[in-house]
Formats: sequence, C-alpha cells, structure tokens
Amino acid sequence: MAGKPPAGDPVQDAPQVDGPKHAAAGLPAIGHTLRMAQEQMGVRRTALTLLRVNQKDGFDCPGCAWPEPEHRHKAEFCENGAKAVAEEATLRRVTPDFFVAHPVGDLARRSGYWLGQQGRLTQPMYLAEGAERYEPVTWERAFDIVAEELAALGSPDESVFYTSGRTSNEAAFLYQLFAREFGTNNLPDCSNMCHESSGSALTETIGVGKGSVLLEDLYRSDLIIVAGQNPGTNHPRMLSALEKAKAGGAKIITVNPLPEAGMERFKNPQTPRGLLKGTALTDLFLQIRLGGDQALFRLLNKLILDTEGAVDEEFVREHTHGFEEFTAAARAADWDETLAATGLDRARIEEALAMVLASKRTVVCWAMGLTQHKHAVPTIREVVNFLLLRGNIGRPGAGVCPVRGHSNVQGDRTMGIFERPAPAFLDALEKEFGFAPPREHGLDVVRAIRALRDGQAKVFFAMGGNFVSASPDTEVTEAAMRRARLTVHVSTKLNRSHTVTGARALILPTLGRTERDLQGSGEQVVTVEDSMGMVHASRGRLEPASPHLLSEPAIVCRLARRVLGERSSTPWEEFEKDYATVRDRIARVVPGFEDFNARVAKPGGFALPHAPRDERRFPTATGKANFTAAPVEYPELPEGRLLLQTLRSHDQYNTTIYGLDDRYRGIKNGRRVVLVHPADARELGGLAEGSYVDLVSEWADGVERRAPGFRVVHYPTARGCAAAYYPETNVLVPLDATADTSNTPASKSVVVRLEQSATV
Repeated sequence: MAGKPPAGDPVQDAPQVDGPKHAAAGLPAIGHTLRMAQEQMGVRRTALTLLRVNQKDGFDCPGCAWPEPEHRHKAEFCENGAKAVAEEATLRRVTPDFFVAHPVGDLARRSGYWLGQQGRLTQPMYLAEGAERYEPVTWERAFDIVAEELAALGSPDESVFYTSGRTSNEAAFLYQLFAREFGTNNLPDCSNMCHESSGSALTETIGVGKGSVLLEDLYRSDLIIVAGQNPGTNHPRMLSALEKAKAGGAKIITVNPLPEAGMERFKNPQTPRGLLKGTALTDLFLQIRLGGDQALFRLLNKLILDTEGAVDEEFVREHTHGFEEFTAAARAADWDETLAATGLDRARIEEALAMVLASKRTVVCWAMGLTQHKHAVPTIREVVNFLLLRGNIGRPGAGVCPVRGHSNVQGDRTMGIFERPAPAFLDALEKEFGFAPPREHGLDVVRAIRALRDGQAKVFFAMGGNFVSASPDTEVTEAAMRRARLTVHVSTKLNRSHTVTGARALILPTLGRTERDLQGSGEQVVTVEDSMGMVHASRGRLEPASPHLLSEPAIVCRLARRVLGERSSTPWEEFEKDYATVRDRIARVVPGFEDFNARVAKPGGFALPHAPRDERRFPTATGKANFTAAPVEYPELPEGRLLLQTLRSHDQYNTTIYGLDDRYRGIKNGRRVVLVHPADARELGGLAEGSYVDLVSEWADGVERRAPGFRVVHYPTARGCAAAYYPETNVLVPLDATADTSNTPASKSVVVRLEQSATV
C-alpha cells in the first residue's frame, strides 16, 4: 500500500548540511526513486507505471522535455521523472471532505510541499464570493460560472488564459483556438518565464526560435559546451546522452557558477560499469561569475577572429549577414574587462579556446542560467555569433541547443500558445475555422500580472501550472490575483495558486499523462513535442484517479460550447469525441504537421522541419543568419553585496516540491538555505556556517524586498555569487526586473545584502 500524506506541515527551515557530492545517479538514485514511488503508488502500481514511461507505446514523462533515444532502455526514466510520475499516479486523494476540514485560510498557511503531498484532486471545487471553503460543484455549474464572468467583461482582453508546459498539443491547440474565438490574444505561458529569451534571440539570428540539433548531433559532436544549466537535477536523462557523446570522443566544457555533481561524474544506473565507476563528464570547468557569459563568448569570438584559419569564411560569406559590424565589436573585447566580468583567469579561457579551435563540430547547450538576466537576449545572440564564426549551425554534430524545461512547453508554443502570434498563423486559423482572430498583441506573464494588479484584467484561467508560485514579486503577484473577479485552475493536484484566489475561484480536476483517456470514439492518444522538435504520441494506461475527471481537451471543448454558443461554427463536440479530428485541423494550420495522424502513429514519432538545420536556410528578415553586435553587459556588484541566483533543489521540479532534500548539494530536510562562498562569508562580517540571515534585494526602484530566515551554507560557488531555492526567493525579484526584449524575469542576477535574521 502507498503511504498516507503528511498530516502536519513539516519544518523546512532547519536543514542539515554535509557538503556537496561529486557524482550523480548511481545506487542512491535507484533507492530514492523506488522508495518515493512505492510511498506514492505502492509496489505493483510502481512496476506497471514506470515501465511505460517514455516508451514508444507508453506515455510521455510529465517532467522535463529531454528527447527519447531511438533505442530505449526498459527503464527509460530518471529519478526526477519517476518522482513526477509517482506524484501523478499516487493513490492519495483530495476529496470534498478534505476541503471541509481545511478552509482556504488554513491552506494558505501550508507549504507548497504539504499541499502537493495530499494527492490527486477528485471533483470540481468552487469557492463562492465571501466563502471560507471550497465546495463541490458539478461540471455544468462550473462552466456556467466561467461563462457568467466572461460575459460580464467589458472586453475579451479583460481575460487572461495562461498555459503551463504539461498541456498536450491537442489541448493547447484547442485552448488557443477558444481564446481567439472569444476575442483575445492574452495567452501567456511558462515560456515567458524561462526560454523566451532563447526564442527572441534565435528568431532574430537564425530565423527559428528553437534549437537546431537532434539527439544524434550530440553523439556526433567534437565539443559540447553546457552553459548555465544543471542537467543532473533538471534534465537527468541528458547525462546519458553526454556519456554517449564522451564515448564517441566528444569533449565537454561546463560553464556555471556552481559545481554540479552530475557534470562532474555520472554513475549510469542502467549499466554495471556506470554503477561501479561512472563517467567523468566535464573536461574543463569554467566557474563563471553570474551574468558573465556574454563577456566570455565575446572574448572567445575575438580570439577566434585573431586566429588565422579559424573562421569558416565560406559559410560566413554565403550564409551570414552583419559580419563586419560584429567583427568591429568583437575585436574591441578586452581581457581585463572579461576577467572582471567572468571571475575567470586567463589560463582557463585560453584552455577553452584551444578546445574550441580543435573542434570541427560544436554544440552549445544552455538553460535558465543564460535566459534569466537583463542582458539574456544579447548573451544568447553572442552564443549564436560564436557558432556562426566556425560554421557550426546546419552542420551535423553542431548547433544551438536550448534545453527546455517542462515536457511540452515547446509544443504549446508551436500550437499557437503565444501572446504575439505570427500573422501567417492567424491567417491559417481564419482560413480553416472561418472567424477573424484578433490581431493586436496580447499579454505575456509580466504584463498579465500588471493588468490584474491595475484592474484591467478580471478573469484569470490557468491550464495547468502553479502561476502564483512561478511568478516573480510574490507579494505583488498575490495581490494582483486577489483583485480578479474569477480565478480558475485546471489541475491534477493542489498547489499554492489554489489558495490565492479572486473574488470567486474554481479548481477543475483533470486527467494526468499516466491515465487512460476514454472519449466518445474510444481510447484517445495525445501528442507532445520535445526539446529538439520531435513529435510523438503519449498513451496513458492507468484508471483515472476519479470518475469525475475530465481531460484537458474535453474541458476546453465543453467550456467553448458553453461560452461561445451558436456564434461558433467550430465542431467542439466532435473534437472532444475524437482527438484525431483535432490533429487533422492542426495538420492544415501548423506547418510541419502535414499528414499528422499517420506520421504520429509510427513508433517514435517524427521530427519537425528546421530550415537552418536541414537546409542551411535562414528565414530571417535578411534571408541569412545574422551576426549581432550588442554592447557587452554584466551585473555590477556593489561592495558588501552578493549576486543571487534562484534555483531548484534536487527534490523539486519547477514549483513542485517532491521532498525536502537536495542530495547532490548535501542539504537535507530543509529549503531555506543560502549558498555562500566561505571567503565571501568571512568578508561579509564573518557569517558563520549555520547562522541565519535575511536576504534583502536591492533594485533601482528603492523598494525593500525581504526573504527572511535563511541558513547560511558555506559552499564552493563562484566568488561574489550566492544561490537559494525558488519559489521561496521569488519575492526578491521585482515585477519590472526583466530581460530586455523578451521580458523574462531576471531571476539569475539579484543583488542582495545579507542581514542577521531577527526571525530565527
């Protein structure tokens, strides 16, 4: 039998610390995976469920978006993927009786970890205006409530339709179709908070806002640079791909402020050798200061230009634009400024240069460590400059590799979940469905929060996710949500967002990836797109957690029928009965999905076209790949301050907290910790290991933002830098502190001072 959820909220502010580990996975990962899975699912359900994860006839892991290899292990999942599956396939249930025992005020005082551990939601729940408790409600009444509030709006643009990355392609396509038929492009999504900077930079420079590599390219590369990313926790199956690349002769450079166990040594639990010895992955570790990546790549570009024969002149001449302006900016790069910006020494940069020059096929991978800075977009443009110089885009074994987080976050965007849709996409919608979609750009996440705060948006509808905990400036975000007339969350489990409500609130429980989806035409299949543009099917097998659950496509279709009524000629009822009919429409609207149903029926799915990768064709405004020449930027650090990055623990995926341990960083039973270099701790007034401080962020607006009661952990991070977990530290990031161009919250370079805590 699976264990019961915790009755009381466990203490999270008294962690035990025993120092960082130097290897990831191995036997500890197997033990932890099985223990957590059995606590949630029981022994038999664990075996039946985990053996179907990421299999060609199984379901897509609801965790990260790392692609599946062609030849798959029977256990094609990682520790954190197993945690995600276990929490979805748990035997724990949140019934209406739970809400009788726990009024909203009580739930609001609970931690995100405790809320998530209670189990699966089983019925639609409604919080009436002025009520203290959620009460059960029928689906029909729930849709009536949404329709009432939407009908009362002065404009469709007073509504916001948010999407998380777990939504299937079919549900996402239907969701954006409904929002646009209703009359708004207010379709913010989790991409706005993570890889929007990647999309902005790549669209401008190569013409496609996605990565240009497939999994096979990693295996064929000579050099892989992993920058601003922690695969061991955030994308653990990537370690297997890096191990295979190493076996093929690739070298790996890791660029990160923190040493991460997974990039030091990977103990592959799928092989005897891996369990016993493992593979050292990193050949060169560049322990960079937060925000110094643009300066590093700019200097490397100058050094490449200065090396005779290093530039792929034919590629530059035939396929690029803006080379002269870029060259002038790159040649001005300064060693002293670069060393100050990066915190690196000259010898390490020269060693990296030698590895770059020795490589004929280079891949650069990155994640939030590059995308969540004020200067994130020019940083990623500089990465593209670096690859263009040596012809490393459109060459097998080379290219750009932004590693997406949630399992279908890239697919959601492909399906039209975007507040700034391309005119061609809207034209295709209009032709296919016979209505005129709105053309004005809508609200992204940050602008949606401002609209709610200012009373300009009144209905907030979330298809998955935990919007309140994922967003910056926690106090502002929560106050903004409470100003809404109605907040609606389509969810599988409880989270913080259910406790921070508008005047009225709904929780609509939905099927998970693991569960069988039966509709009028029979058992349904959904599809997802992984981080490398591969589209494949996902088939749940478990019985639903409750007979009262609806699938996400069914929720959208029924809501659309109720809200739009006879003014919509879209066959919503047909779409709900048979998702294949949705895929037929996707095939006619979205380029690359021609003959969708037939192609996705093949085991393993298919790759979407990518012009720069497939043809060395760059669909930019110039018709070529664009070199850029932005000024070098990096955060300034006042005396007596540190640069803070927010990050995940190993027992966490996005805002979902699986447990209170961060095994690879040696932290147990707690989350309120701040990692500080011992030398910095001494210089900041002798902050002893185990002392408690408040984190106070400093911004130009002069508003004091404080996160109290963090245990100081002496840790080998880059000098001048610190790290702490989100969402606990989201309070420190102002709503207006965002990346230029992409408007992504700048959560990776927060200037903080540490004050002795008065709360501990």
